Amino acid sequence: MDESHGWTAIDEALHPLYGDVEPRHWGTVLSYRLGGPDPLDGVSAYPRDGHWHYISYGMSELYGKHSDNPDESGWGFEFTFRLARPDGEDEPPVWVVNLLQNLARYVYSSGNWFAPGHHMNANGPIAADRDDCTLSALIFAEDPELGEIGTPNGRVQFLQVVGLTEDEYEVSRKWNSQALTEILAARLPLLVSDITRPSLLDDPEVAEAVRAGIEADGSSSGALFVPEIGWSRDGDRIRLRIGALQAEGVAETLPGRLGHGRDLLLQGDDRMVVLVPADGDALMVQELDEGNVALGVPATALDALIETLRPEAGVRAVPGLDDLVIEVVQTVIRDQYGNPTDQTIG
Repeated sequence: MDESHGWTAIDEALHPLYGDVEPRHWGTVLSYRLGGPDPLDGVSAYPRDGHWHYISYGMSELYGKHSDNPDESGWGFEFTFRLARPDGEDEPPVWVVNLLQNLARYVYSSGNWFAPGHHMNANGPIAADRDDCTLSALIFAEDPELGEIGTPNGRVQFLQVVGLTEDEYEVSRKWNSQALTEILAARLPLLVSDITRPSLLDDPEVAEAVRAGIEADGSSSGALFVPEIGWSRDGDRIRLRIGALQAEGVAETLPGRLGHGRDLLLQGDDRMVVLVPADGDALMVQELDEGNVALGVPATALDALIETLRPEAGVRAVPGLDDLVIEVVQTVIRDQYGNPTDQTIG
């Protein structure tokens, strides 16, 4: 096995914070490179006053340099997570390890990586075994203490995973992820996730600041990952196919993007659709490479398109836009391990 230069670099970055404190560490029995199910080689958790600090090992190149990019180590980041720690709790909860492994598994299987400002819906409580968990989505930010480091294998950023309530997640889509992160940081020191906390939007001052920001700035979410997305020609019309779970999110994001003269990229597993603002009264269609497409939506039809993207399965024409049909398909909700559940949307 190659020497663990990358692993050592992570440990050295942690040493100024934790010195010789021994963390609780979870390792994998069988390496992912050898066919094991867990992409992360390990996760450590350090005790802090008021919270646990988890750090992953495995999104970067821990051993030899194998990727083609000399400037970044592996995916260019490692996950961190800070979980509120009740007085007297001596053992860090293991569900965070499962969460980080699931995020890593998503990156490795899809090829889609995370960066500060990215956000995602967890489709349920992020602590699946806690009935009192109020956090059901995630946003990503640079770890406020660790930042990024250079290693023999390239740059590594410590990317902190931060839990959001459902309405906070809606704000991340409708407004500006950076602005939301700043609001979180001002009220949640070190961006610690307390899984039982109320929404920050319960504070009237925060809610008004968010409302004004959305109205003035629109949305900074220029791209959404939409697994169920596709398009085809249906006679003289374009049929846009989208999953019911994602349809509502796209509808909520459109006013802050096309309504402010900005494009919205919908990235699927193997297909990409770009919605762009257009002049006139008709849909503009530009076929791109590899089966992708850009659809120009007139301002006069934007409200009708938003209404048509309601999360109900079916095929619907867009009023006032005769050359576009929306097909919303039922979405099966998956659990934290990626397995289908009995719950469906649409």
